[in-house]
Amino acid sequence: MKRLFVAVPLLILLALTVVLGRGLSLDPREVDSPLIGKPVPAFTLPLLGGDRLVSEDLFVGRVSLFNVWASWCVACRAEHGILNALSQQPGMHIIGLNYKDERQDAERWLEERGNPYTASLRDYDGRVGIDWGVYGVPETFVIDRHGVIRAKRIGPLTWDYVNETLMPLLQQLRAES
Repeated sequence: MKRLFVAVPLLILLALTVVLGRGLSLDPREVDSPLIGKPVPAFTLPLLGGDRLVSEDLFVGRVSLFNVWASWCVACRAEHGILNALSQQPGMHIIGLNYKDERQDAERWLEERGNPYTASLRDYDGRVGIDWGVYGVPETFVIDRHGVIRAKRIGPLTWDYVNETLMPLLQQLRAES
């Protein structure tokens, strides 16, 4: 009976250690999204530089990156140089979603740091971001030419991620008919 009294807590401790150890080894930027494999959520938003409305049709016909950003976001500064470099590559189509930001601040931010976006949409109340399952900024989605979400990255892009994961996925999607 005494052995059982000692063994049960030890087994529980061992099980908790395994579960917590597994959880600590996961990359928080690689969170599975229920939207992976599904069409992009429907939206109608104005462009950052004006009042013209655009929709999810922006994603049909070409492989795209959808980058959620804000001028107040420190991590967005860290990835912005990478986005600028990516935007210089032939065939790169990057759509921005300016999230919960002031229009003047966002426009000034792009003017000072460069604008990697084919188009940047205004989502000042964050409703479209909610539909996309945005946890925070920055986040980047990969959208195939049929408007289907194929990947999601939480947090700033890094060159390691771009070279090891993003570019091979973009090449694969571009090669698909």
